Amino acid sequence: MGKLDGKVALITGAASGIGRASALLFAKEGAKVAIADWAPEGGRETAKMIKEAGGEATFIEADVSQSADAEKMVKTTVEKYGRIDILFNNAGIMGTFGSTARTPEEKWDLIIDTNLKGVFLGSKYAIPVMLNQGRGVIINTASTSGMDALPYLPVYSASKGGVIALTKSMAMELGSKNIRVNCLCPGGIQTNLAAASGVPGEHNPIPGQPLRRAGQPEDVAHIALYLASDDSSYVTGAAFVVDGGWTSGRILFFKD
Repeated sequence: MGKLDGKVALITGAASGIGRASALLFAKEGAKVAIADWAPEGGRETAKMIKEAGGEATFIEADVSQSADAEKMVKTTVEKYGRIDILFNNAGIMGTFGSTARTPEEKWDLIIDTNLKGVFLGSKYAIPVMLNQGRGVIINTASTSGMDALPYLPVYSASKGGVIALTKSMAMELGSKNIRVNCLCPGGIQTNLAAASGVPGEHNPIPGQPLRRAGQPEDVAHIALYLASDDSSYVTGAAFVVDGGWTSGRILFFKD
């Protein structure tokens, strides 16, 4: 028996990183997985990996910042699998380091639309499905940057802080309707996104981090599985930190 036997999960940003690790783990635990991403090659590869391991998956090309695409990914999942038990709003972008004054307006729009509006849109279209079912789980990927904002990442920090607030608001709204909403706050996890943004390498933790290893996508995926499963049936409105203890000391490695 898997923890997600008979469940259907829609995971955004599952072409790589945390999304892919979660898709593989959810499928291993018995879920049928709909993979939504704007990177078709990686998304199809994730679906292929699941099928080769004996699981069931489908890929949906979608840009979560676009309302039509968000509606399509929900509709396609329901048409194929009949329901959505778990929505994992994981898709996100980081952007490059830079000062607030030098951040282009178009960069603000792109990051906010993907990281925050994308969570809103995915939830907007999945919630009616869950209400009709009488239950559901929504998981959102925020960041430790949304809790203890980082310098030179003003837009990313703002977007992830917004995800945390949106998560709590939805949890209060939907708890009485048997829909749980929680978010993950990863720290320096080794993904392609993080590497491109200057996070320390695979074997190096962020300076000052108590657990002396770099975080891996699987570290976050296992917390996502906990939140997706009935193991967390009394948990909603929570922000789960997965950062090797880095934020416990509020240590920053940036210098002016």
